[in-house]
Amino acid sequence: VQLAESGGGLVQPGGSLGLSCVASGRTDVKYAMGWFRQAPGKDREIVAIITWSGTYRFYADSAKDQFTISRDNAKNAVYLQMNSLKPEDTATYYCAANINFNSLVRSIGQYWGQGTQVTVSS
Repeated sequence: VQLAESGGGLVQPGGSLGLSCVASGRTDVKYAMGWFRQAPGKDREIVAIITWSGTYRFYADSAKDQFTISRDNAKNAVYLQMNSLKPEDTATYYCAANINFNSLVRSIGQYWGQGTQVTVSS
């Protein structure tokens, strides 16, 4: 499975940005998918995870009420809508997939994308 993120860029504080991740290859498997981020000099951290069906979502405390994860299985895609962005949201955002939702919540990804840069600055 290959994961390709898009949608990153430069946004002003308080602005919004939407990220997309499209999966290709072995897409017949029902993967949980999620978003992680890594800021310069910091460890990678979880942002949000969603089950294949979309029934369950997990959000990091830092993402609750600010970010929304969704997916469209017909397009093999997962999305992250980010609102009210702050400078501390600046990071490289990665998409990941794992057949096991709980493993992905523990940041164990079977597949990872290359990342897309999000910079929040005035």
